[in-house]
Amino acid sequence: MSFTKVILKKNEDIRIKAGHLWVFSNEIAKVEDAVMNGDIVSVYDSKDEFIGAGFYNKNSLIAVRILSHKQAFDIKEVLRTKIIAAKELREELYPERDSYRLVFSESDFLPGLIIDKYNNTYVLQVYSFGMEQQSELIVEILKEDLHAENIFSKNEEYFRKLEGLPTEDKVWLGERKKEIIAEQGIKYEIDFENSHKTGFYFDQSDNRLFIEKISKGKKVLDAFCNSGGFGLHALKAGAEKVTFIDSSASEIEKAKSNYSLNGFEKEAEYEAGDVFNYLEKCKTGNSKFDVVMIDPPAFAKNKKTLAVARKGYERINKLALEAVENNGWLVTSSCSFHLSEGEFIAAINKAAQKARKSIQLIHFNNASLDHPTLPQMPETSYLKFAVLKVSALNK
Repeated sequence: MSFTKVILKKNEDIRIKAGHLWVFSNEIAKVEDAVMNGDIVSVYDSKDEFIGAGFYNKNSLIAVRILSHKQAFDIKEVLRTKIIAAKELREELYPERDSYRLVFSESDFLPGLIIDKYNNTYVLQVYSFGMEQQSELIVEILKEDLHAENIFSKNEEYFRKLEGLPTEDKVWLGERKKEIIAEQGIKYEIDFENSHKTGFYFDQSDNRLFIEKISKGKKVLDAFCNSGGFGLHALKAGAEKVTFIDSSASEIEKAKSNYSLNGFEKEAEYEAGDVFNYLEKCKTGNSKFDVVMIDPPAFAKNKKTLAVARKGYERINKLALEAVENNGWLVTSSCSFHLSEGEFIAAINKAAQKARKSIQLIHFNNASLDHPTLPQMPETSYLKFAVLKVSALNK
């Protein structure tokens, strides 16, 4: 089967030949024949040398998402091979787990496709026009090869709209029933109807486990707690008390439910409210914690908001640092791709200066192992996670 040729401008092939999977619209010199959004096209350099084949979308800044480096292939077999390879990788990394991110889009060479596995329930997020058109094949593969019992989508409208896709979710198999999963020694009830993302944040899995190293006997604050993952690991490690706070009352209820599900008996406190306001009150009342953990939502959705986001990260980290006892710990994250690792550390450092705190960076990490990255594609890395020892600034 032959595909329509897309020919790149001179020198626009260098990044693609190095392994990057996106062709931007302004890099294209010519599209030889009529092509529909979602069709597979063959990409050639300016010297008419084949580079790869991928999904085309004339209405997107990302005009082509490279799927294969073969000139001819069976689309279902390509999808099956890559999905099974992704599953085998997770089974090697997490042999004890039944729930994880199964497919991480470009990082698993399946551009625009995310699949999270919750036992035998599979939740899809599709952000590529071409991948959307292959949804039925993806569902067939999950049924035939992975023996899925439930398959449905839970997309984010923002990214679907960017690609020109409808925002309605769909159930392909079974139902959206609740699941109880076990992840790094903690159980969670997943309510797909009332949850963020696909239902759970797998990207912090390994980082939550690290918290157990520093929580025994400590008074801990889990801010932006979502369903309570960080705080639950602190309790598992023997924390004396954990305070959970999130702006969402429903997430606080989930944290309470997960606390009970795991049979914890140590003291826990819950508050639904604005984290910035809560930390301001801690400062006023001189209320402090041995460990303060903050995992805020992305402050920078795009480059335009980056300057404001830097100030936001600086402010939230300053407030968090002021709530840390002397010789305590700050655990802080950023999931904003547009904020670099260097900018994130710089924001923390500025916050420490303003809070008059001395900090030591003890541990730094990115997303968990089921979120691989492509070194040749920086866009596949987004999460920053830092653990810092905090003391009073010497005068």
